Amino acid sequence: MECGGAYLKLISKSDNLKLSEFQDKTPYTIMFGPDKCGMDKKLHFIFRHKNPITGDYEEKHAKTPTGKFDQMFDDKKPHLLRLVLQPDNNFEISLDGSSISTGSLLSDVEPPVNPPAEIEDTDDKKPETWDEREKVPDPDAEKPEDWDEDAPATIPDPDAKKPDDWLDDEPRYIPDPKAVKPDDWDDEEDGEWEPPQIVNSKCEKVGCGQWERPTIDNPEFKGKWSAPLITNPNYQGIWKPRQIPNPDFFEDKEPFRMTTVAALGFELWSMTEDILFDNLLITDDISVAEKLAEDSWALKATKDSIISGEGSIVSNLMEATKERPWLWVLYAVVVILPFILIAACCYPSSKGDEAARKKKTDEPTEDAPKEEEEEEDKNDEEDKKEEEDKEDNENTKDEDTKDEDAKDEDTKDEDTKDEDTKDEDAKDEDTKDEDTKDEDTKDEDAKDEDTKDEDTKQGKEEASKEKEDVPSEESVGSTETKE
Repeated sequence: MECGGAYLKLISKSDNLKLSEFQDKTPYTIMFGPDKCGMDKKLHFIFRHKNPITGDYEEKHAKTPTGKFDQMFDDKKPHLLRLVLQPDNNFEISLDGSSISTGSLLSDVEPPVNPPAEIEDTDDKKPETWDEREKVPDPDAEKPEDWDEDAPATIPDPDAKKPDDWLDDEPRYIPDPKAVKPDDWDDEEDGEWEPPQIVNSKCEKVGCGQWERPTIDNPEFKGKWSAPLITNPNYQGIWKPRQIPNPDFFEDKEPFRMTTVAALGFELWSMTEDILFDNLLITDDISVAEKLAEDSWALKATKDSIISGEGSIVSNLMEATKERPWLWVLYAVVVILPFILIAACCYPSSKGDEAARKKKTDEPTEDAPKEEEEEEDKNDEEDKKEEEDKEDNENTKDEDTKDEDAKDEDTKDEDTKDEDTKDEDAKDEDTKDEDTKDEDTKDEDAKDEDTKDEDTKQGKEEASKEKEDVPSEESVGSTETKE
């Protein structure tokens, strides 16, 4: 829809009502429906409220829905609009079963149903002496003596110098030598023809004509002097007329009790064809409205979606990109990434497989190009480095283990040495004891030998004495021989 409106009007009951003369000025109780013209899109809910004091009627407009409803003007789909009024003065507007606006008849309409209790007194006038100025010029301030209000804002640059190749005698503009007088030019009617002026090409590089100094900001410029502002000691605030009781005040606590409805009508105005309305219902039972929606609009919307192919996941995703174009990037990632992963997993590099197969079967291979050889050399070097790093790590671990073992062995050796030292000390003590015993034994043996020797000596002495007393046969015989 480009421009148009469709309002469902609940026509008010009156004695002089003639439906055959129904028009835009026919009194109504509620007006509800969409409206669009250009970029201005609205969904109206208006009711007429009767002033209990004067009896006059005044239109009350509900606030603009906060929910999204713009799509119903452009998507060419069937839509369901619903207005629900509650006895507690609350109202709700929904589109296709989704709430897009809620409010109260007492607080969410303009102008308000109930007028203010107090209003401004129109006869009240602001006193002439009322001072609303927050700041005022300082009365004690004085203009400085050296303040020059007549000094210009800019002055010629005193340091500027005229270029040496400046062309003083050359005009800045010259007649266009290529210009030709039009054939239909009439000197009597159009005057003497003159060629148009163009910029002198000699002036493009340096300049020509009368030379003037360029201007610069005047450092002495101060402008017109004015006294600085200070806080107004007599400031009284912004004047407002006094409040008085509102003579037209009333309070209607039940605005949902509206004028009785006698008929239903459409007020249509549109520049777009093929706009249809059907299945209109006014009821005080919400379940009846929901049942009618299921049996009419829901079926029609589902059927149209199937026929047109809309309502699918793809169409919903495409619809979402209209308001959020950045979703295209997300869609691309979600769709393409799985294919990349599947290809990487199911179809690994054929070159690697071929090379592995030839290595296993010792099949001769062709000389690889330099780039491939360089890549293979790089890969081999990286593999070697990794192996060396692993060996270094293992050697480091072995050395650490050996050091720990050596430490343990040293500890064991020290313990063994300590035990050996203790054993040697014990042996030395035993040896000493044995030596002591041996010495004691030797002393005893020596004493025994001394005793034996003494006994032997005594025996020998006694024997020698006996020999002296009785000579032996040998000695007698020898004596006799000598004789």
